[in-house]
Amino acid sequence: MYEQRFYREQLRKNDLEYFQLTMKETDLLIGVDRVTAEIKDILKQKLADLRNDLEIYIGKNPLFEMSFKPIPVLPDAPSIVKRLAAAAERAGVGPMAGVAGCLAEMAGEELAKYSREVIVENGGDIYIRTGQTRNIGIYAGASKFTGKLALEIRPEETPLGVCTSSGTIGHSVSLGRAEACLVKCASCTLADAYASAIGNLVQTKADLPGILAMAQKLPDLSGVLLIVDNELGIWGNIKIKETGAL
Repeated sequence: MYEQRFYREQLRKNDLEYFQLTMKETDLLIGVDRVTAEIKDILKQKLADLRNDLEIYIGKNPLFEMSFKPIPVLPDAPSIVKRLAAAAERAGVGPMAGVAGCLAEMAGEELAKYSREVIVENGGDIYIRTGQTRNIGIYAGASKFTGKLALEIRPEETPLGVCTSSGTIGHSVSLGRAEACLVKCASCTLADAYASAIGNLVQTKADLPGILAMAQKLPDLSGVLLIVDNELGIWGNIKIKETGAL
């Protein structure tokens, strides 16, 4: 069942032009300085190449797709496979845990050759490169915080990955019960992998203090936001703004 993407609405600003690119399971919302036919064609080909590289590799090594733990990859593996494997090793998850963030990141890096401002959103995982402060809406299912909070992103933080995992929303596999586990990291691929890893640990709101304390020991992360039911926990460089009455 479709659930409204509040973060997409708040990403859309008048200073950027947007277009959507869908390819199989991948659904990208892209914001750039100016949308042209050339940019659309370039990104479509880039996404097709990335997905093709990944699918061919998985065809040869099915464990890469199925494993819930890091696994080694072949020396001649394509760049997307190596990036996913490296993030999985850092976060202690399966290689495909970071795939949405990785596709957003690699698409964003390609777009940065043609646009100063770049936002790529892929199912709640966001790559952002910006010259001005922007707000990202936070969606947490039935929690009272949905549609009421936004994460502030400052230009000096970017390029940046902001990725969210949920145990109650969407089709991605999660072993946890958090409405939202949001992670900020310089690497969008790594942010996605860590969002999965940390989100897997959350079962009840009583878990929040211990998990946030653990997150402080992870050098790759700049901030974590957790929502369980109507309980909110924050650590690190997380600045939120109220966008509605709580």
